[in-house]
Amino acid sequence: MDFTIPQSLKTEHEELHAELRKATKEMGQVGAAARSVAAVLHPHFLKEEEYALPPLGLLSSLAEGRVSTDMGTVLEMTNRLKNDLGQMLEEHKAIVAQLEVLTNAAKEARKYAYVRFAEKLVLHAQMEEEVLYPAAILIGDYLRLKRNR
Repeated sequence: MDFTIPQSLKTEHEELHAELRKATKEMGQVGAAARSVAAVLHPHFLKEEEYALPPLGLLSSLAEGRVSTDMGTVLEMTNRLKNDLGQMLEEHKAIVAQLEVLTNAAKEARKYAYVRFAEKLVLHAQMEEEVLYPAAILIGDYLRLKRNR
């Protein structure tokens, strides 16, 4: 079974990437800070898109009570997320630290769109920690319970 990231999350990631790409092209401290954010953010986004977010594509089916045996293959992803969760949260801390540098540089340069971008990305990380990662892990736990019945 092919597990796809919900389109709303995929779109949000694409928009965040686009805003960050624009910021990396800025001159001076804003551009340098944005490039530092990109250096820590890009590998993290790749992990999320590989195994943290695809399980969420099953939420609608599971909420409707539809469970199939081929959904069990998502357990590799949810197990990996569960095992890597501490590292993923540490990466968020590194990203947020770089976003603080970007925020300060953007304020000094009076480029407030990048301040708002940094705030939006911090909220995105918080949502992942509070909602998305736990939901993905619970999907695996739920499917494991259903299989063992």
